[in-house]
Amino acid sequence: MDLFKKCEEFTMVDDYKALGVYPYFHALETKQDIEVVMEGERKIMIGSNNYLGLTGDARVIKAGVDAMNEFGSGVSGSRFLNGTLTTHIRLEKELAEFLRKEACVTFSTGFQSNLGILSAIAGRNDLVFSDRENHASIYDGVKLSYATLVRYKHNDMQDLEKCLAEADQTKGFLIVTDGVFSMSGDICKLPEIVALAKRYGARVMIDDAHGFGVLGEHGRGTAEYFGLEKDVDIIMGTFSKSLASLGGYMVADRQVVEFVKHKSRPFIFCAAITPANAACALESLHILRSEPERPKKLLEIAAYVRGGLKTRGVKIIENSIVPIIPIYTYTALRTLVACKVLFERGVYVNPVLPPACPEGECLIRTSYTATHTKALMDEAVGIIAEVLKSLPETDEALLELLHSRHE
Repeated sequence: MDLFKKCEEFTMVDDYKALGVYPYFHALETKQDIEVVMEGERKIMIGSNNYLGLTGDARVIKAGVDAMNEFGSGVSGSRFLNGTLTTHIRLEKELAEFLRKEACVTFSTGFQSNLGILSAIAGRNDLVFSDRENHASIYDGVKLSYATLVRYKHNDMQDLEKCLAEADQTKGFLIVTDGVFSMSGDICKLPEIVALAKRYGARVMIDDAHGFGVLGEHGRGTAEYFGLEKDVDIIMGTFSKSLASLGGYMVADRQVVEFVKHKSRPFIFCAAITPANAACALESLHILRSEPERPKKLLEIAAYVRGGLKTRGVKIIENSIVPIIPIYTYTALRTLVACKVLFERGVYVNPVLPPACPEGECLIRTSYTATHTKALMDEAVGIIAEVLKSLPETDEALLELLHSRHE
């Protein structure tokens, strides 16, 4: 069989484009912000992870420009060799201090962070207990580790305990969970996870990509939110969300960090983040520390939007406080049509389709920023409610609508 046969049989893109509902790769013409220009038109941006609103902050931009002028555009090598800058070291030191851990190591992307941590810290004689809704990078990191993956039902602590109790107690145990789940906005049940970890001698790792800068009195994330910072062994995070840059990190005890730095192939054999990336993340961290009201404003705007959507009869997932608000659209076609019409009306959102969700439970994922205003959110919520109310209920009627638009 021809290796490329699978490519020839992959028709989803052409099918969606033929219907006029292909939702991906819209090009930004301006900075990532609460309002952007896409394809020549103004859009209200409620589909980004720019949680603290720092991607367009003049201080962050200046820090990146200054770093490029000082260190150049890249490092041309691995951190292990010629690629370590004083900025990397400072960023790691300050992140470790902020997150109340002994040490930190940075990676080139958030996805790579999970690959690098899990492939180094877990091995053939270990078991990794993973929430079924964890990020794809966690699954891939476990594959690279050769550890045995044990999946437990989403946020189901009874199932997690059953998995732990039935496991081979002679092996090493790691429980890994998203702090905030990126699609649903659920917060992990960290107190129960920590209690089970202590009972069964497991270590705990949190992927706090969507929790850092969002939860906790100082924005330190999920562990701070629950008052369990001393009880979580490894915290992973990313720079591409609250820290307005690109890259990722791990904080843990010094011995654990040193082990990962010297054993992690995704860390050792990859070029380090650029001077601008490191400097922008560091400046964003400084702003978070000096302006702790930003996470509070973020949760306030999220609560305001939730209230507005519910008042207008829009069905949402209501089980969280974070700035991720998924809206039920059920079928893939209804989701794609809704996203298309919203885009035309000036609101950018993200479709959530299988395999990111079960069949028949598709969503529109909306996400919010500390710098969003209530007036702008009133405009967006009003458009969302109007569009969803106007759409036909069945896929057959939606197809008729699409065909009539092409005539």
